[in-house]
Amino acid sequence: MQLYQELTKEMTGKLLEQFAEITGPDQVVSGEPMAKHTTFRTGGPCSIFVSPSDVNQIRSVIDICKKESVPWYVIGNGSNLLVSDQGYQGVMIHLGNAFSKVEMDKANATVTVQAGAALGGLVRSVSKNGLGDMTWAAGIPGSFGGAVVMNAGAYGGEMKDVLCEVTWMEEDGSIVTAPVSELGLGYRQSIFKHSRKIVLEGKLQLAHMEPEGLLAHIEELNQKRREKQPLEYPSAGSTFKRPEGYFAGKLIEDSGLKGYRLGGAQVSEKHCGFVINRDHATADDLYRLFQYIKDVVKEKFQVDMELEVELIGEFQK
Repeated sequence: MQLYQELTKEMTGKLLEQFAEITGPDQVVSGEPMAKHTTFRTGGPCSIFVSPSDVNQIRSVIDICKKESVPWYVIGNGSNLLVSDQGYQGVMIHLGNAFSKVEMDKANATVTVQAGAALGGLVRSVSKNGLGDMTWAAGIPGSFGGAVVMNAGAYGGEMKDVLCEVTWMEEDGSIVTAPVSELGLGYRQSIFKHSRKIVLEGKLQLAHMEPEGLLAHIEELNQKRREKQPLEYPSAGSTFKRPEGYFAGKLIEDSGLKGYRLGGAQVSEKHCGFVINRDHATADDLYRLFQYIKDVVKEKFQVDMELEVELIGEFQK
């Protein structure tokens, strides 16, 4: 992540004042620990954490960041992020409860969802209303916006299977809506990744189905997850992307790394595709374990492992 400038105490104070005028003082804080906002439950503080309540506030906050040459990053549920122990020298823009509205058109089986809505809650809600099938996504811990950015998937389903269109904000503040065919959705890939496009909402095309069957399937899949995944520990879900022709978890297990620990970070004994925060892991513990896994798998199988987790801040190579 490119850092434009170090935020001085004076600049931070100036930004806090400007953002407070936009969002209200209760929605802006300095030195916020990112451990509170990521599912890894670790990571240092960000310079400023701001929670806009509408699109105009997002636009205004970004305009100020650009004017002052301050880096910014948009976060949802933080389910796919590792923030360094040194934190983030910049502005974290949080799309949370203010962007969690879900509107169902049951007659046409369509649903419009804002980016901050929790994916698991969305799936249960539409399923209760007889709209499916998104049961595959019930256990994914992220927000709807993050799921669009990553084209999240599980158990044979993907976001691209149910999305009709997405609305986003460009860096210049303009609003764009485009059909799913223009979003470049592939395996954990979209036009939104590594771009300045901010997903605001999306429209889903679902189908009329029996609520009882959908809810039963959710429980069945959740039971499978509890049995096979280390849900009792903080993690980011699958740590690595699936290498073509392989399964990441099997490569890691076959490399003899099941249960391997570095500091408080560990390769899960239940599912080797998960690196977990076993015992008060630092971000550095986790990062070093990621790198070690990559090195060992490369040496044993000549396969390059690619992180699914996004790294924010500075890490020692």
